[in-house]
Amino acid sequence: MFGFDIFVLALLLLFVVMVISAVKIVPQGFNYTVERFGRYTRTLTPGLALIIPFIDRVGRKLNMMEQVINVPSQEVITRDNAMVRVDGVAFFQVLDAPRASYEVTNLERAILNLTMTNIRTVMGSMDLDKLLSERDEINHRLLTVVDDATHSWGVKVTRIEIKDIEPPRDLVDAMARQMKAERDKRAAILTAEGERQAEILAAEGEKQAQILAAEGRREAAFRDAEAREREAEAEARATSMVSEAIASGDVQAINYFVANNYVGALKALAEAPNQKVMLMPLEASSVIGSVAGISEIAREAFSRDSAAAPEPAGTRPSRGGSVPSV
Repeated sequence: MFGFDIFVLALLLLFVVMVISAVKIVPQGFNYTVERFGRYTRTLTPGLALIIPFIDRVGRKLNMMEQVINVPSQEVITRDNAMVRVDGVAFFQVLDAPRASYEVTNLERAILNLTMTNIRTVMGSMDLDKLLSERDEINHRLLTVVDDATHSWGVKVTRIEIKDIEPPRDLVDAMARQMKAERDKRAAILTAEGERQAEILAAEGEKQAQILAAEGRREAAFRDAEAREREAEAEARATSMVSEAIASGDVQAINYFVANNYVGALKALAEAPNQKVMLMPLEASSVIGSVAGISEIAREAFSRDSAAAPEPAGTRPSRGGSVPSV
């Protein structure tokens, strides 16, 4: 009985081992390759799978999710002989598990070396200025080259990104000085443009002011000319009336104008600010004659008014208001 028990226990143990060897649980995001006697036969997808114990075995366990590889820093010589240090990152995804397992040894290392080599090739064919300003173009060219090279491995390279580009310190200082000079140049140009615009606006304002002043002087001159014209017309009418009076034999009109101008001249002399005391000989007979002429004119005017308006009945003639004769 003792030997039989051992045999049963051995069978049970063998059965458990066979079950464990035959049942495989593949986690999500992974694929397992199955090898029979060392040859690839099929691929196990996520979930529960069975294989033949002792005949089949799991060959490779591949991660089918998108993976990332850090590209270490390396020195690159550009086309214009500038030394820069570059690093980056690459993203890839396994699409065909058998090809990724059996077409290349150490897939991640192969992708890394291929990426580093093509970084030197692509960036070495560009000038430094283009290298610093066209990073998207560099990424696109790297992705195209590396993806084509890894297509036969059953891998899809999704992205390649350049993280840092570090030029030499002296080159960075030179670029900083160049950028500062460019900014100073733009600032000087803007300042000159501002001063130019200010001068133009000031000249335009002065021009408008001169135009308005000229228009004002023109309007004033026009008004002065109009006033002088009206004054001349009034003088002409007055002269015409005096001429008519003289022609009709009324000589007193001349005496009136002479006396009026004479008195006006004396008034102007008396009101002058630089004349406090005025001593001058006067011909009394001339002044008296002028005043007499004025009185005669007034007497004739009053006499004509009295003759034109008859006195009402019962009124007495006025004693006052007569013009004295001189």
